Amino acid sequence: MTKIKEFRGDNYYLSNFYDAPVMFEGIMYLNNEAAFQAAKLKDNQTRCPKTRLMRKDFSTMPPNIAKRNGRRITLRADWETVKDSVMAAVVNDKFTRNTKLQDKLIATGDTELFEGNSWNDRYWGVDIKTGAGKNTLGQIIMAERNNLKGGI
Repeated sequence: MTKIKEFRGDNYYLSNFYDAPVMFEGIMYLNNEAAFQAAKLKDNQTRCPKTRLMRKDFSTMPPNIAKRNGRRITLRADWETVKDSVMAAVVNDKFTRNTKLQDKLIATGDTELFEGNSWNDRYWGVDIKTGAGKNTLGQIIMAERNNLKGGI
């Protein structure tokens, strides 16, 4: 079976850092990373006591800044139980809102998608050298692709 081993180059559109508008709980973000990091706050009215950031503050952030700020905020109490469903929601919106990206994703057919990385993220992706990791983001994107294809 063919594999996409990382979300770079021609496959960068699969990355959460790719600029594509995404709506999450009533706020439009520039990219998946910003929406995901903002969701670490409980709701649209919550302000992080440490950083003073609110979800809306993430809406105009480039992905690298959103990720940096997401590491500094106080996580909502239920984050570990909801983070996968949050990621699935932002991935769903990205590929249903942006039909060109949807077409590209569907065109990958049954190719296995791996979020290969060198920054030791073995939850959302896999280590590019060893292949070790859960590849949760890749699994979510492949599930979204299946849904977009009508579950075939």
